[in-house]
Amino acid sequence: MRVLRRALGTLLALGAAISCTAAHGDDARPHAGRAPAPAPYERLLPRPASARAEGAPYAFGAGTVIRTGTSAPEEVRRVGELLAEQLRGPSGLPLPVVEGEEGGGIRLRLERGAGELGAEGYRLTTTPAGVTLTARTPAGLFHAGQTLRQLLPVRGPGGVPGGTVTDVPRFAYRGAMVDVARHFFPVEQVKRYVDQLAQYKINTLHVHLTDDQGWRLAADSWPRLAEYGGAGEVGGGPGGHWTKEEYRDLVAYAAERYVEVVPEIDMPGHVNAALASYGELTCDGKAPERYTGTKVGFSSLCVGKERTYEFIDQVLGELAELTPGRYLHIGGDEARATPAADYAAFMDRAQQVVARHGKTVVAWHQLASARPAPGAVLQYWGHDRTAAAEKAAVVAAGKAGHPVILSPADRAYLDMKYDAATKPGLAWAGYVPVQRSYSWDPGSYLAGLPESAVLGVEAPLWTETIATRADWELMAFPRVLGLAELGWSPASALDWPAYRLRLAAQAPRLTAQHIPYYRAPEVPWE
Repeated sequence: MRVLRRALGTLLALGAAISCTAAHGDDARPHAGRAPAPAPYERLLPRPASARAEGAPYAFGAGTVIRTGTSAPEEVRRVGELLAEQLRGPSGLPLPVVEGEEGGGIRLRLERGAGELGAEGYRLTTTPAGVTLTARTPAGLFHAGQTLRQLLPVRGPGGVPGGTVTDVPRFAYRGAMVDVARHFFPVEQVKRYVDQLAQYKINTLHVHLTDDQGWRLAADSWPRLAEYGGAGEVGGGPGGHWTKEEYRDLVAYAAERYVEVVPEIDMPGHVNAALASYGELTCDGKAPERYTGTKVGFSSLCVGKERTYEFIDQVLGELAELTPGRYLHIGGDEARATPAADYAAFMDRAQQVVARHGKTVVAWHQLASARPAPGAVLQYWGHDRTAAAEKAAVVAAGKAGHPVILSPADRAYLDMKYDAATKPGLAWAGYVPVQRSYSWDPGSYLAGLPESAVLGVEAPLWTETIATRADWELMAFPRVLGLAELGWSPASALDWPAYRLRLAAQAPRLTAQHIPYYRAPEVPWE
């Protein structure tokens, strides 16, 4: 029986090698109008820091197991179970998760002393005997597993090409944002997005929970916010809100995939849903009507009322208790109805509230024109036409020690139309085709801002015109993949001609996951 198994394993490996060679042979023949597809290690997205193809493949087949080690922490076991779950569906294989390091298969190895791999890096080594994933942390093992997914066939068993990937991220913060306030979306759709993002090593999900059109998270201290303020959306739809339990579930689901949730309660502007729910938050005590349009900048909390600060303390306190992550986002953009002096005074107190609840402030870059608290993170959403003075304030804040997240609207906003023919989306920052969204370097984007001040990048998706999952995913994909690479890959790897081929190679994977991506004409899709 052992001889038979050994022979069968040899045949599987040989078949996988022949299959890979045949596929590369097909890829090597240029199709009309497009360049040859890259070899497996050159297809990886984001592009790894180092990848070398070498030796024979590993036969990923019926006998493959996932090994987590005999003394591995429970978290490593969970990473192995999740990887098995991710691989079982496409491959059709049982992929049992077992303890012990001896024997073939896929081995997860935690090496606490591998300091060169940092908090999220990994090493993936493939030989005919198996695939070894090595990292200093469970997060690194998870990222290694996502790379392994891309080295395997989209469907069915096959071969993992021989070689080694050694990889670490360029930036610590690699984010995407979704606005559930303008149009309401259930938690299940956001979980789906988490899965889509995590496989490309995005590690942060910023959730815009409140705006003029809706308040989407229940608050025990102010129940009418969700019950009344959440019962609407752009265009007059029914809206909706998440319960605390649903939000906790989302946060836990994301954490299992090493994605940190950053919740945003926008203030002092973008608050009509809150004002409509509680008139006491206005200066005249009169609640406005609920709002279903798309204009911005007309609403404001009453900065002079102590009740306003009781409100933000209680609401942010509940949110902090629900959120194990480091950050609370307090918005701060487009507060045109709040005089500059009032804005600065309000943001002073709001930042104190966040600190009191044990979190770090994140705010849109307008906070730079007020008084950012020590350690406050600024999120820049300007664009090519943003005033020089506004950019200079952000650069000065960055040099003064405030980390900056880059989300330039004419590069990173996923709700900007690809072109004039795009049906959903807006174009106030201009059209953002796939090449433009990729072709910038976060490390040198803002003149004068040192790369050391750049915490990372984030791709926001605002939903004024986006009401369905299909439109959401069409606008996000494939541009969010480019932002994933900008956040992860070394600066030397950022190259559009090579990237467009790696992006094209993702087409079968996106199709298999039923993601309705935009087939950008500048990409030679497979």
